[in-house]
Amino acid sequence: MMRDQAESLRLRVKKMQHGTETKTIAVLSGKGGVGKSNVSLNFSLALRQREKHVLLFDMDIGMGNIDILLGQSSSYTMIDIFRPNVTIHDTIKTGPEQLSFIAGGTGFTEIFHMDEQKVEYFIEQLQLVSEQYDYLIFDMGAGMSEDRLQLLKAVDDIFIVTTPEPTALTDAYATMKYIHLADPQLPIYVLVNRARSDKEGVETLQRLKQVAKRFLGKELHALGYVPEDRTVSNAVIRQTPFLLFDPSAKASKALMRMTDRYLANGEHEEQTKRPFHFFAKLRQYFLER
Repeated sequence: MMRDQAESLRLRVKKMQHGTETKTIAVLSGKGGVGKSNVSLNFSLALRQREKHVLLFDMDIGMGNIDILLGQSSSYTMIDIFRPNVTIHDTIKTGPEQLSFIAGGTGFTEIFHMDEQKVEYFIEQLQLVSEQYDYLIFDMGAGMSEDRLQLLKAVDDIFIVTTPEPTALTDAYATMKYIHLADPQLPIYVLVNRARSDKEGVETLQRLKQVAKRFLGKELHALGYVPEDRTVSNAVIRQTPFLLFDPSAKASKALMRMTDRYLANGEHEEQTKRPFHFFAKLRQYFLER
């Protein structure tokens, strides 16, 4: 516990020195089965390998995959912080590479239907623990609701994971449109998973960017593509993240390149020292509605 507190203090001092704050990312897809949770998990681990402190939330309520992909089980969910003698730290598990995560079934959006005192307590607890991390990553479940939309509008960046399949692309575009109409200023990054060739990966990204520009007037950020790779399915069977299962695999190398590209873009953005509004936005919606 003392080591955790010391690490938290060091991270807080570093943020003050560099004028940065914890960054928030929501990862979602238009349809299920595109490998979104696998991407969220391995991207989080890639950030850890770049010495970033990460807390990953499995937001697929009741159908979470993160703990399964890691071969772990969890005793607590986020909603358990309202139980006697349970703190928010009890809900956080430690995975490989010292990755922190909260397993599925957290009941995150359920909390915002509680009374005002409990909502404020929850936000305070989450804000307190966030000081230990560089990134909070929300692996979102399927479907949209007003509560989910408000969470998406509060984060810094949106990642949309899709595949080259026409149905996946159609659903990905519909998701982009829904988010863009709610908040045109929100940065959206696209990642193509399971590209069968470099050509297919590049062309799929270009097609998405062109459609978003033409019909939404939206500039998408092309994060990159992960090639079809048998290593990924083998890693899932072994309940080991593919980035750790085989760091030299094509999928692993592609994800590391995307992570470095995202971090380089983030460092450029940090020159503006954008204030951290995530918790302020949550409070504004959930306590003032």
